[in-house]
Amino acid sequence: MLKPTMIVLAAALALAACGRDTGGRALSGGLLGAGAGAGISAITGGNAATGALIGGAVGAVGGAATSCHTINLGGRC
Repeated sequence: MLKPTMIVLAAALALAACGRDTGGRALSGGLLGAGAGAGISAITGGNAATGALIGGAVGAVGGAATSCHTINLGGRC
């Protein structure tokens, strides 16, 4: 049986994309961060929702702060 946190993690990874603009990178970073935060928190015995909130916030800030010129988008920026 799949745990809800594993479903959230799988959905976040499936929906995540690199993003060509700042908003897209913030969104994908937030989704990846939320999934990773929930998964790590659940594995370590913490609160998955708190892990998702913290991971999502950190991921969104990281994605928004990243320039398309500093990541490899295959020449498409």
